Amino acid sequence: MKVVILAGGYGTRISEESQFKPKPMIEIGEMPILWHIMKVYSYYGFHEFIICAGYKQHVIKEWFSDYFLHTSDITFDFTSGNRILVHNKHAEPWKVTVVDTGLNTQTGGRVKRIREYVEGEPFMLTYGDAVGDINIPELLQFHKAHGKIGTMSMYNFGQNKGVVEVGRDGTIAAFREKSDLDGDLINIGFMVFEPELFDYIEGDATVFEKGPLAKLVAEQQLVGYVHKGYWQCMDTLREKQQLERLWENGQAPWKLWN
Repeated sequence: MKVVILAGGYGTRISEESQFKPKPMIEIGEMPILWHIMKVYSYYGFHEFIICAGYKQHVIKEWFSDYFLHTSDITFDFTSGNRILVHNKHAEPWKVTVVDTGLNTQTGGRVKRIREYVEGEPFMLTYGDAVGDINIPELLQFHKAHGKIGTMSMYNFGQNKGVVEVGRDGTIAAFREKSDLDGDLINIGFMVFEPELFDYIEGDATVFEKGPLAKLVAEQQLVGYVHKGYWQCMDTLREKQQLERLWENGQAPWKLWN
């Protein structure tokens, strides 16, 4: 099953770094967060990726073009025909298709543009700016068991402050610390779709969350898989630094691989 990753947006909320590169190429531990996301899927045996690129898409293409070279030992032999000899290949067994889905295309339009690469099969889809210790086989089993067009992973991001409960007359009824029960379930990506999804996307101007997902909800064709482990997006520089600290300290929960 192929994995589709949305990686074409501007990343304006982390413009300190995204002015130079696409947000999925911002590094955590000297490797793009895109690489970290792909490593999670690869850990579970999914090695074929379709990258929906757009803003500064050449950066993504050039990085993958150089990746094999950078992760191998190389001999440059200028004495016999300028040969290049590759030793000790360390690159992952990935097949990566980087598709230029347009500079200003909306998220739904980007998905529509990679239809031919999915080849009429079910596929996984996620955002290129968030990591988590998602159990991919469990997610796929959940999707198959429900028999719907789409499955979306959800996460209770919770509150980060204490909670005050107020009675109807304005008196404070209780004050307590935050709880996992506080907050709303949010869409964290790590989705699974049947190929019928493409029929719900009109074109480049379609916002994925407001168009096809809303239609699937109306037709009761979208189910939610609740992830109870770790998940974190990288919308801001502060969140990037938070992920960086976890990685540097050897405490990154999404690092499932050795």
